[in-house]
Amino acid sequence: MAGEIETIRDLCVRGKRAELNAAVTAAISAGLSAQEIMGKGLIPAMSIVGERYSSGEFFLPQMMIAARAMQEAVAALKPLLTAGAYETRAKAVIGTVAGDFHDIGKNIVKIMLEGQGYEVVDLGVDASAEKFVEAVRNNAPQFVLMSALITLTMESMRKTVQALEAAGLRGSIWIGVGGAPLTKKFADEIGADFYSEDAYQCVEACNAQLH
Repeated sequence: MAGEIETIRDLCVRGKRAELNAAVTAAISAGLSAQEIMGKGLIPAMSIVGERYSSGEFFLPQMMIAARAMQEAVAALKPLLTAGAYETRAKAVIGTVAGDFHDIGKNIVKIMLEGQGYEVVDLGVDASAEKFVEAVRNNAPQFVLMSALITLTMESMRKTVQALEAAGLRGSIWIGVGGAPLTKKFADEIGADFYSEDAYQCVEACNAQLH
């Protein structure tokens, strides 16, 4: 059984989609549970990918290929995970803020969070402050994660934090921000709880808040 898990982990890290799907199917046929495949195979694989990306061993294309492979495997496991009452780690609302239409970074964060057992509500791009407020009201997440890749749209983050405060929702959530033009100083200035340079750091920051 350990061999199957190791194979799944290795194929996921290398982004071998077809082989990974076949290995997951074979592992289920061999009697492994979806929870075991997820918890011992796919989640550790994405941690390895994140670490290699952070260290410079992997670049963005390799990270995306691995993330897409994992996304397909998770989609195949989802019915089994639900049937087995797979415990969601936490819930996050994520979106690219108003005026910004970049979604690659956001999508990688989403995939990696899902790979770590998070339920993710994705607001897409150009998400207004009101849209974030509505999503928090409707979904009661632990995290609100905002992305911006244009300097001009960074102020939308400030407006969103202010809108969440005005709606009386700020105290129930952790707010994380990220994107190329951002700095920790700006995150502190607008009242965010944490700033992440990349997707791996974002997932690590979310995990840290839960401990």
